Amino acid sequence: MRSTGPMGEDYQRRGRVSGLINRRSECAALDQLVNAVRAGGSRVLVVRGEPGVGKSALLDYLARGASDCRVMRATGVESEMELAFAGLHQLLSPVLDLLDQLPVPQREALRTAFGLSAGPAPDRFLVGLAVLGLLSEAAAERPLLCMMDDEQWLDRASVQALGFVARRLAAEPVGMVFAARVAGAELAGLPELAVEGLGEEDARALLDSALTGPLDARVRDLIVAETQGNPLALLELPRGLAPGELAGGFGLPWAVSLPGRIEDSFGRQMEGLPEQTRLLLALAAADPSGDPLLVWRAAGRLGIAVGVGAPTAAGMAEFGARVRFRHPLARSAAYRSASAQRRQEIHRALAEATDPAADPDRRAWHRAQAAADPDEDVAAELERSAGRAQDRGGLAAAAAFLERAALLTPAPGRLAQRLLTAARAKRDAGELDTALRLLVAAEAGPLVPLQTAEVEGLRGQIASYQGRDSDAARLLLRAARFFEPLDVAMARETYLEAIYAAMFAGDPDREREAAGAARAAPPAPDPPRAVDVVLDALALRLTEGHAAAAPALTGALSLLVSLDADVGEARRSLWSAGGRPGAIIAMELWDFESWHALAARQVQVARDMGALAQLQFTLARLGLYNVLAGQLAEAARLIEEERLIAYATGNPPVGYAAMTLAAWRGREQEPSELIGAAVPGATGRGAGRLAGFAAYASAVLGNGRGRYDSALDAARRAFERDQLGLGPLVVAELAEAAARTGDVVAVRGVLDWLSERARVNPTEWALGIEARVRALLSDGEAADGFYRESVERLGRTQIRAELARSRLLHGEWLRRRGRRMDAREQLRTAHRMLEEMGMAAFAERARRELRATGETARKRTAPAVRGGPAAEVLTAQEAQVARLARVGLSNPEIGARLFISPRTVQYHLSSVFTKLGISSRSQLDRVLPADPDTAGPG
Repeated sequence: MRSTGPMGEDYQRRGRVSGLINRRSECAALDQLVNAVRAGGSRVLVVRGEPGVGKSALLDYLARGASDCRVMRATGVESEMELAFAGLHQLLSPVLDLLDQLPVPQREALRTAFGLSAGPAPDRFLVGLAVLGLLSEAAAERPLLCMMDDEQWLDRASVQALGFVARRLAAEPVGMVFAARVAGAELAGLPELAVEGLGEEDARALLDSALTGPLDARVRDLIVAETQGNPLALLELPRGLAPGELAGGFGLPWAVSLPGRIEDSFGRQMEGLPEQTRLLLALAAADPSGDPLLVWRAAGRLGIAVGVGAPTAAGMAEFGARVRFRHPLARSAAYRSASAQRRQEIHRALAEATDPAADPDRRAWHRAQAAADPDEDVAAELERSAGRAQDRGGLAAAAAFLERAALLTPAPGRLAQRLLTAARAKRDAGELDTALRLLVAAEAGPLVPLQTAEVEGLRGQIASYQGRDSDAARLLLRAARFFEPLDVAMARETYLEAIYAAMFAGDPDREREAAGAARAAPPAPDPPRAVDVVLDALALRLTEGHAAAAPALTGALSLLVSLDADVGEARRSLWSAGGRPGAIIAMELWDFESWHALAARQVQVARDMGALAQLQFTLARLGLYNVLAGQLAEAARLIEEERLIAYATGNPPVGYAAMTLAAWRGREQEPSELIGAAVPGATGRGAGRLAGFAAYASAVLGNGRGRYDSALDAARRAFERDQLGLGPLVVAELAEAAARTGDVVAVRGVLDWLSERARVNPTEWALGIEARVRALLSDGEAADGFYRESVERLGRTQIRAELARSRLLHGEWLRRRGRRMDAREQLRTAHRMLEEMGMAAFAERARRELRATGETARKRTAPAVRGGPAAEVLTAQEAQVARLARVGLSNPEIGARLFISPRTVQYHLSSVFTKLGISSRSQLDRVLPADPDTAGPG
């Protein structure tokens, strides 16, 4: 296509062919899109407008002008919305022969989603990566255009995958255009093209073309105003109306929306057709597959002769290689033209004509629509369809099947159980309000006691998903008490969930209440599961204190670290008991090594499984570990990956790791903004643990920048919360800030708290911080000895951040005592470590202290990149790609890690090579600045 701008001859030529009137600006936008794709770029556009405004005509215009591109299309059909990945399968069918080009995990995820192979339910974002890779492969030979019409009627699983891909396209010659009435949440934020009605002059001209006789000018103006220039309305509304009716206009007597009026117009056109033709159209409208053989097989069962009515129906639908209606509202009008009883007969005929082996789910859905009364056989078939949908990762589809199965269940007891199962599926699909509605229906009962407990437990879990941690803790505690006499295992799992919820709500009273109830509950089964061991340990800690619970906590942590994550039940335990509680227990015990071992293994297992929801949280935990280990570059990469997952999934970032990293870096604006944003949000959601981390981060920032009064206030707030696992982070900040402000009482309180912990958990971390606090309270040789002990003990750990802090404090103390030479040794080492780690504020403190001893320490500048001008730096994503390539990851592996296609990885690598003046991956290690991670402990 030759683009000549909005007034160019391309629009004039193709506009005439398509019947488009005055769509110059819209067509120009589409011309620009296809030209950009031809040039090798990626473009996404959501064409938005009301029914009949011309969205489909614009897609036709785009397709005609892209004859040199590969064009793939899919159309949403309202009755097919419940079939998982149906729209995606429709779009990708022409390129499924390229599946073998994808990495195995992605290939198998997509095959499972499409029902082409059996396997565990694929992670929906692994499916998204597979679609991204497949489109990239399909665009290898020539530019690719993907067009999705009636997006609002595509199944949600398909839209989620396509929305994911639309946000991750970068270096592929791929264009994606969605036509939708209103863009859903999955497409929010993507570029939009709003299509409005025609102007008055063009609207009048189009109306005149549809009229068969003269029309009063005032009536014409009224029709134009009423239709708001909607082209389909202008063309279709006059059809089937007598001149007398037209003379009356389309004004106030019709209290119907414009789409309703257009559908009514199609309905009036149906009225003039023969009865069998109307029945054939209603039958075709009920089948979303568009398969003419299926339609004719079903037509035979309804007594419609093959071929009868098809030519006559051409004005409403085309019966060719596929059955296509002129417009979705024509399909809707055809379907609604049949009575309720007739529609049931139609669905029954379609179910009988559908091959139960080739398409069991569509057959089940037709049977469900044909059922006039509850029918256990149909409900059971829907239940089996739900299982298949769940196996393919279609949670929304599974939930829809289960909801319909419940409505068709005749036995009250089984009805309640199916409503519960449907509510659980709706919860997993993220349809939380619908899940709550189904729980209300289930409560109409009758419920057995175990089902009552399940209802309450589901309410609590939904509250947790909604961020209502306080409500979740209360509901889960109530559910656990219901479970207690009925199912001990479920009761104990629910008590542990209640404790988590109370922890994250920052509700110590509810924590102790749940812990006390758990201790009073029947004992764990023999042998106890990991969840039982963790529950007992946490409940003991919350009711009897740290010293009494230390042995149990130690046993629980050892069990979690030793779990074989390759075994199914152990893998489940790694998430349920070893996720947040595992990290909390490791921090509570001052066990830095176990914390790392557990977090690193959870990250690897989540990667292997493609479980992105779990991966997001485990990356944040591992990122926090790396901050304290002084590996800020690695922490930043992990936190950026966590942020990418949050962006891809639409979930909020975890938050606490980014706050902590920013605070240790010590720049003023970034941590202040993150902390300021977190605190109101944490209060609103009842997420007290996030507020505790915000206070800790504020204390680190204050101490780093020498604002000890504000550091003391923040550290005291965090310390007084007494949140499990947060104490080991907070006490060092509290002791330093209190010592610098002269609050000796506060320092002694910290030492008392620390001494109790160090007695029962004599780890080098705990003993090293205890020695530092003792030094803050001492003088003379005693203080010197305690500082040296702190450095020695922390030097045996990987906690390089705290090791550097001990050297800094020792050097500051030595300088104040006039021991300049000794001070320089400690301050020089502290400054080097802090600079290498990127802890700018603490490094500046060390530099100032060194200057006070008479020695000047220069601020470290970023190393110049060899092979290019110093000003030519890598973008953030180029730097990520380069680092991952340096450690040996392949392009597909890098793409999976960063949620981009292998083609985009290669595009970024090419840019990296150009900027750094190299020609291969093997040279990356030579030219990239060294990561601080590789530095020794100092």
